[in-house]
Amino acid sequence: MKIIVLILIVLIGQLQYRLWFGDGSINEINVYQTRLNELKLQVDEKKHRNDRLYAEVLDLRKGQEAVEERARNELGMIKPSETFIQVIE
Repeated sequence: MKIIVLILIVLIGQLQYRLWFGDGSINEINVYQTRLNELKLQVDEKKHRNDRLYAEVLDLRKGQEAVEERARNELGMIKPSETFIQVIE
């Protein structure tokens, strides 16, 4: 009977050791869960950025207004019939 109790205590001790310090321990699971949450946030940010870029691409494909706006703001272009007036404060 003492041998059975001793064997059970050793087995329980080994299982507890693996639970707290071995591979797949509670500490490791918490670290992995934290990392997973960080990665999910990064993925959400990148999805949001991709959605904005996709909407911009669609806008550029469909209409001339977006192309004209970019040409005016980024390249300083004007139409032949327009007059450019710059106000310096």
